Amino acid sequence: MTVRKSISFTDPHDSWLKTQIASGKYTSDSEIVRDLIRQQQAREDKFHALKAAIQEGIDSGISDKQVPDIMREVEARLRADGGL
Repeated sequence: MTVRKSISFTDPHDSWLKTQIASGKYTSDSEIVRDLIRQQQAREDKFHALKAAIQEGIDSGISDKQVPDIMREVEARLRADGGL
């Protein structure tokens, strides 16, 4: 479903939009705005995931593990996930 919206831009913003279209990166103002919205949604998703991970860490309490043990676990996890 597509919803029509009417929005206004300042002259500098309009100039920037026109430059983006002229560069060939985008074909219309609408395409730029949709891309910017998708980027913002992705940033918000990452922020909420990070915030949840931080809260999970806080809620888990203090670990009795030693730093070398934690490092070995991280390295093993990265190797298993193909990160190393």
